[in-house]
Amino acid sequence: MKGTNLGEFEELVLLCIAALVSDAYSVAICDELSKHTGRTVRLGIVHAVLSRLEEKGLVNSRLGEATSTRGGKRKRFYEVTHAGKAALLKAKEAREALWRIIPGFNLEGSI
Repeated sequence: MKGTNLGEFEELVLLCIAALVSDAYSVAICDELSKHTGRTVRLGIVHAVLSRLEEKGLVNSRLGEATSTRGGKRKRFYEVTHAGKAALLKAKEAREALWRIIPGFNLEGSI
């Protein structure tokens, strides 16, 4: 397994996979990212991040059933591994610790 430090976009993709539970496939992840970040998200970038996360052992993937809607193609579904959950919690704790030491800010983000 490669390093488990997360980049910002990797963290966002992992969070989307966790939120989508059993429906986490690339297009749904892109839609979720766009919806919650307001960013334009490219499918190719998400695919690259998913591969990287899988190499790091932070997600597992499996192929779903072929459907006629997709012309017989199968979707690849992703799930967060135990290591992925640990990496997300570590990132969350680090961010919260940093927010707590900023004078005049609290965790809710108000001044």
